[in-house]
Amino acid sequence: MKVIVASDHGGVNIRKEVTSLLEEMNIEFEDIGCDCEGSVDYPDYGIPAAERVANGEFDRAILICGTGIGMSISANKVKGVRCALVHDLFTAKVTREHNDSNVLAMGERVIGPGLAREIAKTWLSAEFEGGRHANRVSKITEYEA
Repeated sequence: MKVIVASDHGGVNIRKEVTSLLEEMNIEFEDIGCDCEGSVDYPDYGIPAAERVANGEFDRAILICGTGIGMSISANKVKGVRCALVHDLFTAKVTREHNDSNVLAMGERVIGPGLAREIAKTWLSAEFEGGRHANRVSKITEYEA
C-alpha cells in the first residue's frame, strides 16, 4: 500500500503523528506538507493529493486541516475519490468496509493526536467488504462518468 499525506497549517501536528504511524506500520508514504505556521489554503494540498490517488499513483490519502471539512470537500471534487471525514473509530472502520473510501480526512481542532493515530490505523487496516456495498459504490462511479 502507498499513502500520500497532506495538511494545511491547521493539521501539521496530527500529520506528523500520522506519518510516524505509517513508519511504524511499514507503509510506504509521501508527505507533501505543509510545513509552515502561517495560514495556507487547504485546496492547495488536498486536491493534488486526491488527484494522485485518483490517477493510481497512490492507493490512499490522509488529509488533515483544522476541522477536516475543507480537505474533505476539496478531495471529493476529484473524480474517483471517495473521501470520508472521520472523527471516531467506528466510522473509520465502516467507511472502508462499506464505502471503499480511498481518502481519509480528519480535523486537528476536533480530535487529539492519540485518537487521530487510532483512526488512521483502523482505516488503514480495514478492507472493503464488497458484496452489496460494491453495487452502491459502483453507482457513485457510474454517476461520475
